[in-house]
Formats: sequence, C-alpha cells, structure tokens
Amino acid sequence: MAQDLELDLVEIQPNADPPVCRIMDFGKFKFEMQKKAHAAKKKQKQVEIKELKFRPTTDDGDYEVKMRNMKRFLAEGDKVKVVIRFKGREMAHTELGDAMVKRIAAEIAEEAVVEQWPRMEGRLMVMMVAPKKKQPQP
Repeated sequence: MAQDLELDLVEIQPNADPPVCRIMDFGKFKFEMQKKAHAAKKKQKQVEIKELKFRPTTDDGDYEVKMRNMKRFLAEGDKVKVVIRFKGREMAHTELGDAMVKRIAAEIAEEAVVEQWPRMEGRLMVMMVAPKKKQPQP
C-alpha cells in the first residue's frame, strides 16, 4: 500500500504486540519535527548572570545608577552577582561592605530574592540575587 501511494512505511512502536506501523512521507515528518524542536528552543529564555561591582566607598550617585541597572536586569529575568571589592586598608573594615550588602538587599526585597548571602572570597564579598518567581494571575 505504501509503494502504491509513493510513501514510506514507518515503524512507530517496534516493542508493541503486534508492532505499530504508519504510512507517511518520512522526509516531511522529519522536517516538521525539526521545525517543532527549533520553535521550542526559540521560546526558551537563557538566564544570564550579570555582575555589578561596588566598593565600600561607592558614592550615592553611582550607587543609584547601579541599583537602577540591577532592577532592570532583574526585570528582564537575569540573575545578578553583586561584588564588593576591598582595596588596601578597606579589608580591616569589612563591616562597611556588610552594611552596603544589607542596604542593597533591603532595597530590592520586592523585586528579588537573595539566592546566596554574601561571603568573602579573598578581597571580594560576593552575593547572588535572583528575580522573584511571578505568581500567575487568576
């Protein structure tokens, strides 16, 4: 029957008893499956990790610009890595970095959740922030 219709006989379920076969144009079937896979891949959102660098002495104007950028990154669905770099004698005053981290966490509490609380990595204090999951509207 498949040869008469100039189509292919394709075995769908070889383990079934009896095996299930279908008469179809196999080339067209493979092409459509490839298009579906491409469309599904296109709909996925790749989450990026954006990095914002602060210093314990970061002034208010620069701080506001960085916070605006952080809120924009979170709104786009990206994670943000907050890095506070200590130089020289600033290492003796890591409490300034702690205060800045708490200020940042308090300011973005509505838009984001802290995934990883700050920890020291050498001269860097690192904190990871991720956007909150949006609740579906009924």
